[in-house]
Amino acid sequence: MKDNQHPFFRPLWRRLVVIAVCAIWAAIEFAAGTPFWATLAAGMTAYGVWTFLINYKPVDEPAPPPGDDKD
Repeated sequence: MKDNQHPFFRPLWRRLVVIAVCAIWAAIEFAAGTPFWATLAAGMTAYGVWTFLINYKPVDEPAPPPGDDKD
């Protein structure tokens, strides 16, 4: 999760899926009675919310040069 500006994370739905997977993992670990792993997954969920929702700034792609029409 260090490269949060990677083009893969540009669509919002992908960032939400990553966060949801971590949250579901935390819930499963809490239900299984393993608090260490549950806390670790909950921390990853919180970090994902911070990184991918609160602090995310999309990088604009450079515009193609003028006159470069590919019609």
